[in-house]
Amino acid sequence: MQQQSPSPQDTEQRAALLALLYDMILIRTFEERVSSLAREQGRLPGMQITCIGQEAVAVGVVRALRPVDVVVTNHRSHGHMLARGSDPAALMAEIMGRADGLNRGKSGTLHMADPKNNVLMTSTVVGAGPPLAVGAAFAQRYRRGPGVTCVFFGDGAAAEGSVHEAMNLAAVWKLPVLFVCESNCWAGAQAHQEHCPIGEIAARAGSYGMPGEVVNGNDVERVLETALGLLEHCRSGQGPALLECLTYRMHGHGEHDPQHYVDKAELAAWAGRDPIARLAGALGLADEASGGGEAGGGLRALRQRAAEAVDRAVAFADASPYPSPEEALEHVYVNPIGPGAPGSQEG
Repeated sequence: MQQQSPSPQDTEQRAALLALLYDMILIRTFEERVSSLAREQGRLPGMQITCIGQEAVAVGVVRALRPVDVVVTNHRSHGHMLARGSDPAALMAEIMGRADGLNRGKSGTLHMADPKNNVLMTSTVVGAGPPLAVGAAFAQRYRRGPGVTCVFFGDGAAAEGSVHEAMNLAAVWKLPVLFVCESNCWAGAQAHQEHCPIGEIAARAGSYGMPGEVVNGNDVERVLETALGLLEHCRSGQGPALLECLTYRMHGHGEHDPQHYVDKAELAAWAGRDPIARLAGALGLADEASGGGEAGGGLRALRQRAAEAVDRAVAFADASPYPSPEEALEHVYVNPIGPGAPGSQEG
């Protein structure tokens, strides 16, 4: 019997899944390089915090967004920004504090913004993102625009009063906010059960009169599908929604943290649920040892493509100069020592 050729719809769906897989591989490759560089003396300034193991949340949720939508992210921002389309080279240069960085070396790794891709702001203050997102969503509603604001935070941040206030106000005003809780089992060095009296953060959604859903955060297809549904609720004028993605933080809180407090059996169990391996397996892609079978789409080819992109990003960042001291007061909202300011010689 002659084998039936795949339909255009099947081909299109497979291409979409391969694009999701590549985005996850790029984020993993990028952050593994950041992790490696962080261990080199004097290589990267500041604290490096990664989302290794959580890539399906970033890719699934961000892929569900439209260009007009706003992203507010947190200290694990690299994945969200790369999934949104931020330039890996400019992102790496910013992490290194270089003049050609995304924010000219001023933000470093923890406070980045990418206005071109509607990544409005990053806050490393735990729980600070949701109130900022409510402000952004209020602006969207005030301007009668079609956009939604999507804000990412962790299960540890969900215990902050600011998050409660943000959800409450968003619900009262029926603002278009998608609250995305990345439940990665750890808040710093505290396990989920040590800081949360309920099993699921999404169970709190009913208290605010908004829909809340829990999804396997390592299944990128499921994350995408659920995010699309909740985003339609937000766009319809019915108010905010809460999406909780169950995933795992495979590295310590930061790259300085060896996470000795984590049971090695727990780490191994979650490694077996790796989001990249999950999707690659579903697509029938072979591992690197066998080389894959699809031209340009085998797992080895995707990994090689991501590695080359990250190599270019590191080379670009290394070649970029550090910003001059004079630039410190450029590209800011207010110059504190400008004409007429206290301490100035003018005015």
